[in-house]
Amino acid sequence: MAINVNTVYKTVLLILNKEERGYVTPDEFNKIATQVQLETFEQYGEDLNQQLRIPQTDTDYADRVAAIDEHLSIFKTSGPAAYVAAAAPTPAHFTLPTTDVFNNTVELYRLGVVNYKEQVELQRLQRMDFYNIQKSPLTKSTETFPTYLLENERLFVKPDTIISNINCDFLRKPIDPRWGYSIGTVGQYVYDPTVYGPLLLNTGSGTLTGSITGVNPTDKDPAITTGVVQSTTTGSGVGLTVSITTIGAAGSATVTDVSITSAGTGYVSADTVTFSSASFGGGVGGSLEVTLQDSNFNSNSTYGSTQIELDVSEQTSFILKTLFYFGVVVKDPQIIQVAASQIQQEENNSKR
Repeated sequence: MAINVNTVYKTVLLILNKEERGYVTPDEFNKIATQVQLETFEQYGEDLNQQLRIPQTDTDYADRVAAIDEHLSIFKTSGPAAYVAAAAPTPAHFTLPTTDVFNNTVELYRLGVVNYKEQVELQRLQRMDFYNIQKSPLTKSTETFPTYLLENERLFVKPDTIISNINCDFLRKPIDPRWGYSIGTVGQYVYDPTVYGPLLLNTGSGTLTGSITGVNPTDKDPAITTGVVQSTTTGSGVGLTVSITTIGAAGSATVTDVSITSAGTGYVSADTVTFSSASFGGGVGGSLEVTLQDSNFNSNSTYGSTQIELDVSEQTSFILKTLFYFGVVVKDPQIIQVAASQIQQEENNSKR
């Protein structure tokens, strides 16, 4: 279970406020959170190496090796290596995976087992050994006992008859944390819990208001209509649902606000999306037209959040390390728990 990025950010703000250390903007927090996550992730390997040298108990939940391996399991995955034919001066090779078994784009952090047809493990060799063993019929690589050389993020595989079916187990790099937000009515930062996606449209209040490029009067009294679905689009996007606010007298009401309630998929910048006025109480022939802009997507805005991928058991340690970067040293970890409880109470009160 991942660490909630909103809980961490609010806890950090609360402690900084109590220590009178100023305010941390979301952008500053995101940069520091990314650094802390990477430091913690990289430490897992060192911790595992140390624990393997120490006798361990096999008692449930007390095995330190198993606990560290469980933390690493979040990042364990596999993916196919792509074959690249020889093109002088570069010999034939395989490129390291850029997607996992679920076709998610990932960044490889540390290579594990390389296998052929998911049955035969390739032996990793250094350059001198990789070429020298090919000189003898007794030691040269075969499809039953293949070998590989890893250099410059490329896999050079022997024998040369292997040109496909190479799969790699590896640790992927954690996704950078992101506390996404919109700007509230009084200039405050409002947390956006929507899962970040570079090609995802921003969901929230007024997200398409600035993109209105054509609107006709409607025969509707001033009101808000939710769940309005597009009637047409110039692109291939589907599933966009908006909330439309109109003002003015019946018969001459105009649209003043368009908020995305469901982002849909497949939209790109410059797509023109039309909403029939009949779908939000309009008259004959009336319609609302919006033209999507770069700023309407997560990748070009502050919208969309990414949780901290570390195990939730790391939450207290994560907050302490984050505070350290902001110049605050907390000697008693119980302070973190008290702060987190206070934030939870405030959130519960705000929902009543």
